[in-house]
Amino acid sequence: MRRPRSIAEIAARAAAGTQPFDPAVREFMDSWQLMSSREREAAVESEPALLGDVKDAYLGALAEHLMACDRNLAPAWTEKPERFLHEPFFAGGLESLKAILIVESPSAFRRRLIFISADGLSRPHRATTDDELPPG
Repeated sequence: MRRPRSIAEIAARAAAGTQPFDPAVREFMDSWQLMSSREREAAVESEPALLGDVKDAYLGALAEHLMACDRNLAPAWTEKPERFLHEPFFAGGLESLKAILIVESPSAFRRRLIFISADGLSRPHRATTDDELPPG
């Protein structure tokens, strides 16, 4: 299976049960590194299906964060109310990490009350394309 090429594809895979949400996000981030500017804009353009509060807000934050890193505006769907949480969500669930996560979380996530570590979105830099990956 090739890596997801859009945020909408992450949601579609998770909704269909063909790939869990977290691995789909990580694989999308790997794809993102290899995309051109035009491909990146297309990758966040379509609004993803709704999956549940945290995942819906997470995908909105992810799109906003990635576009901000490229100095572009996020698509309008990222500002819809269903893309924001009403209660904070802390990745990892450990009470002892909350203060660190509050400080380190990128602003697109913080404003949606999602708190992740600074390296939560980092991926190893790869020069491999999907076409060069071995079958399997």
